[in-house]
Amino acid sequence: MTTPPHPDLSDGKNFAQGFPQAFFTWLREHEPLYWHPPTALTPDGEGFWVFSRYADIDAVIMDPETYSSDKGGARTAGGTTIKDELSAGKVLNQTDDPHHRRLRAIVNEGFTVKAISALEDELRRRTRVLLQAIQPEQRFDFASRIARELPTQAICIVLGVPEEDRLMLSDWVDQGIEAPSDAVIAEEFVRKIRRYAQGLIEGKRETPQDDIFSTIVHAKFEADGSTLSDHELRSFFGLLFPAGAETTTRSISGGMLALIERPQAWAQLRAAPDLIKTAIEEIIRWTTPSCYKRRTATRDIEHSGKLIREGDKVTFWEMSANRDERVFDHPFEFEISRSPNRHLGFGAGVHFCLGSALARLELKVMFEELLRSGFNFELAGTPVWMPNNRLVGLKSLPVRVIC
Repeated sequence: MTTPPHPDLSDGKNFAQGFPQAFFTWLREHEPLYWHPPTALTPDGEGFWVFSRYADIDAVIMDPETYSSDKGGARTAGGTTIKDELSAGKVLNQTDDPHHRRLRAIVNEGFTVKAISALEDELRRRTRVLLQAIQPEQRFDFASRIARELPTQAICIVLGVPEEDRLMLSDWVDQGIEAPSDAVIAEEFVRKIRRYAQGLIEGKRETPQDDIFSTIVHAKFEADGSTLSDHELRSFFGLLFPAGAETTTRSISGGMLALIERPQAWAQLRAAPDLIKTAIEEIIRWTTPSCYKRRTATRDIEHSGKLIREGDKVTFWEMSANRDERVFDHPFEFEISRSPNRHLGFGAGVHFCLGSALARLELKVMFEELLRSGFNFELAGTPVWMPNNRLVGLKSLPVRVIC
């Protein structure tokens, strides 16, 4: 295989045409543990390790003692993105046990199976309203009009966010995602979301409502009866709103693109709707919107003949794992009946995605209702990708409705 250009993985612009699959295919075959040197755009001016194979990535995820979500070595910051964050050790996804277990336990009080299942009827009603407004031969952006709407409305229900605020919050998230990785503008939108969260928290402390976020605001730790602090709650909101709205949005739009490009798969799913469960898992594998995570080595460790030193940044790319030829037969084929499908779209281990049940529910409802609508879709223009290396997906999907 010809060596492809080595893109700067810390530059979101290199993802503006989608995930660089050719490069990662080469890595899996020739350099499964790759040292990414620093570039002019690399956060903190230091390089990082890149894991690309499924087995290695799964091993890293399942070894939080060696690969920390918090900090490692002499670092005073860390976290789960290439850039060191001072929030490491304080935010749910940037903590290790026992603190992570403590936070997760109280957050789980809201994210029960019963609480998520109770949303299905309302999400189905809202999806039908969205689709009833579609007319034959109509042209529109599926990403913004359909794919974005259901996850955004769903996460607003979960967090008790007034529906009229959903587009404002989504715009802040999108603008932060599209900002250059080294620009202060991204932090500006993060601050806006945190300020919004603080007002929401104060309101729910005074007047609890029937939503999952109110449950979390008032939940108490068994050990001492304390509740989550304002900082912890703001951080949780800042994690959950973008994750809940954006990742599922990208999976819905990416799944629709895959089906438009493969009309035989759409016809197969319509003829055999019981395939919806495996189809949803294949959409998650195929799109893998949260395409990488970062850890920090807590000790020196040798791997693939190379030495990862204590304190080194270690990244693992779930999108690459989900195309690993060693695990998936024909990984670059979209197969709605694929089984088994041991994808890492929701991660694994102690940091397995908190919102996985909600995401699966939204995908199930959306594609079941799309099938029931009787509509078919075709491309009406060129899809546009988000220029972001952390959250990969479509910004725009122009379609035309056909019957």
